[in-house]
Amino acid sequence: MNELQKIMQNIKEMIDRECYYYLEGAKSKTTPVYEKPFDRTADDGEYTYFRFFFKGTWYVGVISGVDKDAKGYAVMLPAYIEAHADKEVELSKTEYLKSILKGECSSLGIYKYATKYAVKDIGCFALVLRVPKMMKESLAVIEQYGGNSLDTVVQTADDVCVLVKYVDSAENEYRSSVDYAEFLAQSLKEELGLDVEVGVGPTVRSVKEVARSYQQAENALRYADVFGEGGNVHSYREFVLVKVLEDVPESKLAEYFSDLADERFTEVLSDEEMVSTAEEFLRTSLNVSESSRNLYLHRNTLLYRLDKLQGATGLNLRDFGDAVSFRVLTLIHRLLGK
Repeated sequence: MNELQKIMQNIKEMIDRECYYYLEGAKSKTTPVYEKPFDRTADDGEYTYFRFFFKGTWYVGVISGVDKDAKGYAVMLPAYIEAHADKEVELSKTEYLKSILKGECSSLGIYKYATKYAVKDIGCFALVLRVPKMMKESLAVIEQYGGNSLDTVVQTADDVCVLVKYVDSAENEYRSSVDYAEFLAQSLKEELGLDVEVGVGPTVRSVKEVARSYQQAENALRYADVFGEGGNVHSYREFVLVKVLEDVPESKLAEYFSDLADERFTEVLSDEEMVSTAEEFLRTSLNVSESSRNLYLHRNTLLYRLDKLQGATGLNLRDFGDAVSFRVLTLIHRLLGK
């Protein structure tokens, strides 16, 4: 009998009713299952159902009866089960935070973490850093440059660490989470000579939601790998369009691309020099001077390439609307090819 089975057996004896559970979304031949989606509790006229979270997984509990007592139990039992799960081990601050980041910590566990370590109910965001070497030294530098006593860095893999940065409304030193990430990357470069990659998650309201920021920061690095984005810092904001397109069925993407791009366009996308020129131009917000400087090209050479792209694709990248169209088509091409 596993731990959850023991907990449910204790509940059954305590409330003196039949009590079952099943993995949310699963089918069961031995346990009553509520077929419709629901939030906290529901009933089917014979059984009362409640959702609960246990060690990173959602389950549905089942209590016989639909009377007032059964519904009362259904409201209280999720917290009771979570409390039992949190009793099993006393985690260190960093281990606790790892559990929160991975979405494995219950709401009660997060409350205990915030209370034990005096974590204020203020906004925060996650930075995921890929560190090629010297992790111990890198952690020390990151801790040194943390601007808030609440900021916490944890190592999650041999070459990855995560900084949870809290946002004090009184702080005006950095305009955004991306600014801070760039400052941190530059500090590691200057202090240790390291080129680190940083994924930046969105700012969330409190540590209760930081798992979402962490997931978005990881996604930013994943998308940067897939699409070969340059630079060291990548924000989830850069890839909103990618996420939207990724949710479109592949067959539909292929149809869009076929309708909008001809053979000459496809040839352009196979020319690495032309594509890198176009992407740098887009990255610098259609700024000719900055793009030519970053590409080490004469201004006229850059303009020549942009004209050549226009001749081949029919899109003038100096026009915002055409630039957006080009970006969408290149992303679809890469999604179809990945």
